[in-house]
Amino acid sequence: MSWDVVYELVKQIPRGRVTTYGALAKALRLRGGARTAGRAMSATPSGKGIPWHRVVGDRGKLLIREPYGSLQRKLLQSEGVQQVDFRVDLKKHLWSPENASAGRVKKMGVIGKAGTKRSSKRRS
Repeated sequence: MSWDVVYELVKQIPRGRVTTYGALAKALRLRGGARTAGRAMSATPSGKGIPWHRVVGDRGKLLIREPYGSLQRKLLQSEGVQQVDFRVDLKKHLWSPENASAGRVKKMGVIGKAGTKRSSKRRS
């Protein structure tokens, strides 16, 4: 399974901004929606420069469990992302994947079930 397409989009999230699992799924047209994006993010390889901490749940909720939950809060705080009761202020810090270069997202392709690329051709 390759989640590289998801990671490339996550790398585009600017410092001090966040996006949601659902927004990632929508931008990449992931089957399974936000849950699939969550699976991809839970498999993030370390040491590859992927800012996993910038992806949050619906309405800005911080969903990552300990011990990484504390690390996510600290990393976001170090970037100036304001949080209240385990939620990020999305009005101030939300970044939309549509803000990314549309051509770059299209070039990355679309992934389907289990992180595999799927063809854009329709089956009859």
